[in-house]
Amino acid sequence: DVGTIYQKEILMSTNKSRRGRDPVDHSPDSHRSIIRSTSVISVGTLSSRILGFIRDIILAKLLGTGLRADAFFVSLKIPNLLRDLVGEGAINAAVVPVFSEYLHNKEKESFWQFVSVILTLALMVLSVITLMGIVFAPVIVRVIAPGFMADPEKLLLTIRLTKVMFPYLILIGLTAYCTGILFTFRSFLVPAFSPCLLNIAVIISAVIASKTMDEPIFGIAIGVLVGGALQLVVQFKPLLNTGMKFQKPETLFHPGAIKIGKLLIPRMLGSGVYQLTVLVDTFCASMSMIVGQGGISAIYYANRIIQFPMGVFSIALASAVLPSLSELANKNDIQGIKKTVVFSLENIFFIMCPTTVMLLLFADPIIRVLFQRGEFGSYS
Repeated sequence: DVGTIYQKEILMSTNKSRRGRDPVDHSPDSHRSIIRSTSVISVGTLSSRILGFIRDIILAKLLGTGLRADAFFVSLKIPNLLRDLVGEGAINAAVVPVFSEYLHNKEKESFWQFVSVILTLALMVLSVITLMGIVFAPVIVRVIAPGFMADPEKLLLTIRLTKVMFPYLILIGLTAYCTGILFTFRSFLVPAFSPCLLNIAVIISAVIASKTMDEPIFGIAIGVLVGGALQLVVQFKPLLNTGMKFQKPETLFHPGAIKIGKLLIPRMLGSGVYQLTVLVDTFCASMSMIVGQGGISAIYYANRIIQFPMGVFSIALASAVLPSLSELANKNDIQGIKKTVVFSLENIFFIMCPTTVMLLLFADPIIRVLFQRGEFGSYS
């Protein structure tokens, strides 16, 4: 009966513990290890989100949902869209799984040679995209936010801000690849907390620029670049602790790089569908003659509220479980993959369902408490 089976399971577990062979407590792919890693990432993400809200509260007070706010958020959105395709999105879909495969199946020397090839290719691709983005910024802004053409001042400001902030793509893209290496080694602490540096940089730059510059929006844009650079630099020490050795690649034609490229194709197609919805939002919200002033800014602030619980738990859990899934796949442990996926989904539903209901019920007071001050009035 059930009681007998349960007693047998307890006895087996006790015997395993006595023999010192209980894999649950020590395996990096165990549920306990995944929860521990998720906790680290969640605390880091929570810290970043809190600082992000402080940043957004300051930006809302300074910019509201006016012309400058719309220009800033559109110009920041452009490199962020590309960042998901060739940065963080690529890391989750292709880079970490292949890195994990090479780390466990190849010699350490071969692994670091492979990493050097990927980082070199990433720098080249990100640099080319950034250069093209700066050159074609006037065209890109007109395509993404055609409503801005009705307001020459807003259009020109957005183009100038786009040119200033496009190099952020290189910084945050390389940061994502460094994070992928650390994730492969189950090192989550620095990647979890490094986004805090971006928020701190933007907060400081916004406060200083508001008091010292005639057009503080450009000071905030410079703060974005400083924050991106800090996020990249802070990855170096933990990378060295993993034993990383960057070597100048003799050739960029590496079988691992080709494998990542093949994995990226379906990822880009899938991500492209999502990014298309974001572009449609921006495209429509830029039509101020139809939707009213500040539509882009309003969507940005609302999305920040929605992203808070997602980032603190769901994305944190996904980041923590990815290396485990990659290793289980390399071992062809299908049962382990199934158990890990079910475990993750159960926890996500447990947290996100009540959170969603709360956001629906308390949207009005949440927005008023967080943002309604300064330039952010009742209309905003």
